[in-house]
Amino acid sequence: MTSSPAPVALTLPRLQWGPARGVDGEHASAAAPRHALLVHGLGSSAQTMWRLGEGLAELGWSATAVDLRGHGGAPRASRYRIADLATDLAATAPEAGGAWDLVVAHSIGAAAAVVAGAGAGASASGAGWARRLVLLDPTLVADKAVRDRVLAGQLASHAGATVEQTAADNPRWHPLDVELRVGAVRAASRFALEHAVLDNPDWDVTDAAAALTVPTLVIAGDAAFGAMFVGAHADAVLRSNSRLTAVTVEGAGHNVHRDDPEAVLEHLYAVLSEG
Repeated sequence: MTSSPAPVALTLPRLQWGPARGVDGEHASAAAPRHALLVHGLGSSAQTMWRLGEGLAELGWSATAVDLRGHGGAPRASRYRIADLATDLAATAPEAGGAWDLVVAHSIGAAAAVVAGAGAGASASGAGWARRLVLLDPTLVADKAVRDRVLAGQLASHAGATVEQTAADNPRWHPLDVELRVGAVRAASRFALEHAVLDNPDWDVTDAAAALTVPTLVIAGDAAFGAMFVGAHADAVLRSNSRLTAVTVEGAGHNVHRDDPEAVLEHLYAVLSEG
């Protein structure tokens, strides 16, 4: 049997809210601001993380969002395993170097961030890649029924998403979220959307979640509105690691940051106030 080739990191394009480095008058300062990485989910893009980027920049943070492989302006690739996405993220660092002070990631992006965070090792500061994770309704496990549903939904959106229908399906979304989602899913590689599901028949990163050594908050959606991080699965993940905690945003679904961005930012600010 031939083993799968080792992941090879791709360089992911970035968007920036706030300064990439600290600013002292007109000159770059040696003291950079706190740095956050924002990671989107399947069929989205760096642009779709705009509400969180704005919110963090208003607190003086430097917020960087990336396009995952096969999405937006990122390189296309032959494989889309979660391990491949994680390798790309683990190779992504703040412009000033060092670890991310915070990584906020959604859905499959959250699964990849968990794998990157668990495998990056620890530095003297306690984290090799990220000092803290916030996972937005993470898809840590997806059985065949879930994968089939995700695949069908993504391919249907890629083929025919419209602003009008997306707005009707998501009445709580800001108009810019609607616009950016439609643009993102159209811009993504159809092959990438398909193979992010097909290349992960064993979609389960719960062992990596149990191995995390940094504080991790899950901001989950509401089970009644289609959230992924729910029920016995969520309970088991939280029991596996004392560093993981969770809150639920009532009335929000899987796209918790678009359904109720104010609540997500409130929970995020509360975490950041803890230091």
